[in-house]
Amino acid sequence: MTSESTVIESATFAFLDIETTGGNSARDRITEIGIRFWQAGEVVGEWQTLLNPETRISPFIENFTGISNEMVADAPLFEEVADELEEQLKGKVFVAHNARFDYGFIKSEFRRLGRLFSAKVLCTVKLSRRLYPEFRRHNMDALIARHGLARVQRHRAMGDVSAMLAFFEHARSEKGDGKLDKALRELLQRPSIPSHLPSDTLQDLPRGPGVYRFYGENDVLLYVGKSTNIAQRVASHFSGDHNSARGVRMSESLRRVEWTETAGELGALLLELKQIKTLKPLFNRRSRAAKNLVSIELSKNEAGYLQARLVREIEPHRLGDYFGLFRSKRDAERALSGIAAKNELCNRLLGLEPEHEGPCFQRALGRCKGACEELENVERYNLRVQIAFHGLRLKTWPWKGPVGIVERDERSGRTDILVVYNWMHVATLHEEEELADLSLSGQAVTFDLDSYKLLIGALMDRKKGGHERQQVIELPAIGEPDVLMP
Repeated sequence: MTSESTVIESATFAFLDIETTGGNSARDRITEIGIRFWQAGEVVGEWQTLLNPETRISPFIENFTGISNEMVADAPLFEEVADELEEQLKGKVFVAHNARFDYGFIKSEFRRLGRLFSAKVLCTVKLSRRLYPEFRRHNMDALIARHGLARVQRHRAMGDVSAMLAFFEHARSEKGDGKLDKALRELLQRPSIPSHLPSDTLQDLPRGPGVYRFYGENDVLLYVGKSTNIAQRVASHFSGDHNSARGVRMSESLRRVEWTETAGELGALLLELKQIKTLKPLFNRRSRAAKNLVSIELSKNEAGYLQARLVREIEPHRLGDYFGLFRSKRDAERALSGIAAKNELCNRLLGLEPEHEGPCFQRALGRCKGACEELENVERYNLRVQIAFHGLRLKTWPWKGPVGIVERDERSGRTDILVVYNWMHVATLHEEEELADLSLSGQAVTFDLDSYKLLIGALMDRKKGGHERQQVIELPAIGEPDVLMP
């Protein structure tokens, strides 16, 4: 009997590194690719090229990589090497340090040509964490220093490839084939995903906060969700956590996954709410926009008694004058009926009975103390009304003007400044310098029940000292947005 071959014996590993014009694969381009092929303990070939990125390389990137505009001026375009590169990587394990970066750029370059690229991917950052969990840092400079690896020309493709392969061979020597093979099998094992999705879908997804979107055939939006770890959350949709009939139907319909990263959870929550309400995905049931948002306003009648009326045109700058936010007239009337019954208030003054001569219907049943006939002392009645409605009073905006809620993601280095005014999310910026040019005038913003509740929790808790991770910047008066009601 022969034992099952190990991954080390059976696979060909393509250790790959790229240099680019920047860090955004949707906008920036590749300037250099270097690959070294390794099989069963031996280097079996290599492939490298500079690339003309069809855009200028900034002075900062020139300094960082040593690759100048002059060096790539006569280099081939990606489309000229795409066929050869695809053939070189066919059937190989794609190995890179922080593989999501390199793999994402390669996929983006193929996508620009209208082609799909897919491979088994091994990230040597994850491999280092798996084999050496006692260490905190796993970037390439840390690995070189920690394991005594040979110095290389950093931030050039073949130099970084050499360092990566040296780490791999060092780990094999130090940990042995058994431990290395076990780690490789675990890292290369792909979770189950719907059959219509590319097999590497989960490898592309970020591990930080944000919003993800599922699309079906003809680009129909199926679902919008949020998470503090997008990749983990999307993977859970394809596991046994979502075995409901609805989940199965959604998985069968799924053809594409998109995402938007944020710097923190609050930004993800606000973006999720906005996209659910504006894009109306098929499988989202909660948080749909209310068709007729209703509140309650109290005012005195000619006799001085407080009476209630339903209002649909809510003015966010005077929220403290309103009581409760309801998704429909029926919900508001149900709340009024409960308040009337619990506090023996007059149904007619609360708008639950039409105006007519004589006492209200509840008075005849002994459930009204006579305000409808002006028999109850007006001050006493009004005090009872104020006490009964106190818990429903909406929160007045506690700042003089808008504020910027700053969220930072240390993992990605991303910063979001969420501009909020009168409990409405107005804009998201990324640099404090952008605040100087911000104007709210003319911006259309919808006053929304779910966002109101969300921001009440986030900002009021912080004023009490509950959210010290969030910095709040008070902004000067920068105009008034145009408020839309759902």
